[in-house]
Amino acid sequence: MSGKTALIIGATGQTGRHLLQNLLISPHFTRVGEYGRRLTPAEHIVNGKDKLEQKVIDFEKLQESGLKQGHWDVVFITLGTTKATAGSAEAFEKIDREYVINAAQEAKNPDQTSSQRLVYLSSGGANSQSPFLYPRSKGLTEEGLARLGYADTIVFRPGFLAGTNREEARTAETILGKVTSLLSHVTSSVEIDISALGKAICLAGKLGSEGLPSGVNATQGGKDAKFTVINNAGALKLAEVNE
Repeated sequence: MSGKTALIIGATGQTGRHLLQNLLISPHFTRVGEYGRRLTPAEHIVNGKDKLEQKVIDFEKLQESGLKQGHWDVVFITLGTTKATAGSAEAFEKIDREYVINAAQEAKNPDQTSSQRLVYLSSGGANSQSPFLYPRSKGLTEEGLARLGYADTIVFRPGFLAGTNREEARTAETILGKVTSLLSHVTSSVEIDISALGKAICLAGKLGSEGLPSGVNATQGGKDAKFTVINNAGALKLAEVNE
């Protein structure tokens, strides 16, 4: 089915950039909204400029964002941060969980309760019961998003993200990348290139949980509210699908 609308929050992030490119070249989506604190510079957009709508929003004033009025068929959220970047555990959770859930809530339209889809980029190891900040926050975010009541909620839990080009150097990440690069030759569960991940997320938004190929091996997560989980190997398999 063509003529769908897509909203992306977090398009300036490492994976979000690739997701935005895929949305703009996909004939399935005829209107794409990029909302966020920062927006993709016009000179970085090669294709699909005519269907892109960009708007700077204040996550502390989402009622003024216009998200609800967008009538988005698929809401993609790739927004995230780290404790080091945020400055504190409290700031990290505010951005990584509160902003994400609140934005998804604001983008949910009561006129589309039977069809609106939500796709969220989480992380491998996400677990709301974890004693560690990062996986616990991701797990709590997943559960919070599922409780919003979208018709279909899909969560990606990738492994190490390869192919990033960060402004700041991350020594630990560089070392881990060398390890996962070696392991990726023997297992598909530890690493994925962000270009492949961006494509997989776009396809999941198009296909929905019911349309995912069996080879993706999607599972179900959540307790009181269920959602579809796609792990690293599943994302790699989905990225191989030709539209």
